[in-house]
Amino acid sequence: MATAMAATAAERAVLEEEFRWLLHDEVHAVLRQLQDILKEASLRFTLPCSGTGTEGSAKQENFILGSCSTDQVKGVLTLQGDALSQADVNLKISRNNQLLHFAFREDKQWKLQQIQDARNHVSQAIYLLANRDESYQFRTGAEVLKLMDAVMLQLTRARNRLTTPATLTLPEIAASGLTRMFAPALPSDLLVNVYINLNKLCLTVYQLHALQPNSTKNFRPAGGAVLHSPGAMFEWGSQRLEVSHVHKVECVIPWLNDALVFFTVSLQLCQQLKDKISVFSSYWSYRPF
Repeated sequence: MATAMAATAAERAVLEEEFRWLLHDEVHAVLRQLQDILKEASLRFTLPCSGTGTEGSAKQENFILGSCSTDQVKGVLTLQGDALSQADVNLKISRNNQLLHFAFREDKQWKLQQIQDARNHVSQAIYLLANRDESYQFRTGAEVLKLMDAVMLQLTRARNRLTTPATLTLPEIAASGLTRMFAPALPSDLLVNVYINLNKLCLTVYQLHALQPNSTKNFRPAGGAVLHSPGAMFEWGSQRLEVSHVHKVECVIPWLNDALVFFTVSLQLCQQLKDKISVFSSYWSYRPF
């Protein structure tokens, strides 16, 4: 019995030492690695450089929009950081072979809220990590878990803003300021929406037609959706309208793809550190972690 108790005490002492090393050394090593990765992510979003307080200038990037299934919509979107600074779109109307051209007014830019929000969440994650520099001594596993949970929350929100576009109703799209960005003004039978989906910049053009007051169609207003289908109906002003054609074109933004990879790697590192901490919690049930 005495031998078993001595062995248990020795094992406990070894585990105690391992846990102390984990808190004092391993945790900070992971935090440094996380900061390095998220600083790389921040460069993709042109966040302020660490310690300078100045924001990097976002360069203009031109993206050619196209679809392998149709050539009815073609165009070029110019992205500058989290804003569309220019748009040049051609739409071929099949029923009369008409070619429409519309572009942003020169005095306008369109903020892509998804990119702006993702950038802000990355900034917040970096701030949380910077508050626990090398001089900070973690006392319990609970402290580490709390920090990792807070960082993971910001990274998950950043990723979700890029992977989950907003669901909008057709009246919300019609009322969007995006419809007033173009010169010449968009025809009344067209709606346009722009959004981010994963690493892609997507442009959707909806062709509409008015439903006659004596129409036999059962009027059912469409709810919110990322992409509405032909046949979706809505009421705008005094008119009832139906989507007749939908044209979606997209292009890949390479730096958004980089950012998503950085988010995934960072989340994995956070989870691995949480798992290491949790292993020790099973040895010392009385410890507050």
